[in-house]
Amino acid sequence: MGEGLKRRIKQQRFQSPLQEALLNLMVASDFLKRQAENLCSEHGITAAQYNVLRILRGVYPAGHPRCEIASRMIERSPDITRLVDRLEAEGLVERDRSSQDRRLSLTTITTKGLDLLDKIAPDMDRINRLLGKRLSRRDCSELTRICESIYAGEE
Repeated sequence: MGEGLKRRIKQQRFQSPLQEALLNLMVASDFLKRQAENLCSEHGITAAQYNVLRILRGVYPAGHPRCEIASRMIERSPDITRLVDRLEAEGLVERDRSSQDRRLSLTTITTKGLDLLDKIAPDMDRINRLLGKRLSRRDCSELTRICESIYAGEE
């Protein structure tokens, strides 16, 4: 076990099984990030922008304030405002004041944003199917358990 990592990072020994496991997790994470970034860039957005659109689609036709979007991001981004600004400039989201609290700005996904997610979906499904062939249902459950134990209490 661990031969793939040894070849990938050209290292034969590790300080501990923990170090080897964490390095493997980081390499796998980088692989997944690159897949998402490559796919999203083909559609003119970043993976972070895709994540914002995905979050907003989940509450469509309602919206979220920036702080709620930030708390739901897969990768925490210190500059949600700039992400939303770029999406708004492309017509993928809209911002409006909340009717209950005029100080609160709500961001909603537009029809154009929903259409873009629909265009990306077949390619995202293809990537997921490929990964699904590599991981059994049991592997997925175990990976979920392990990952959640790593970041437990971080929320």
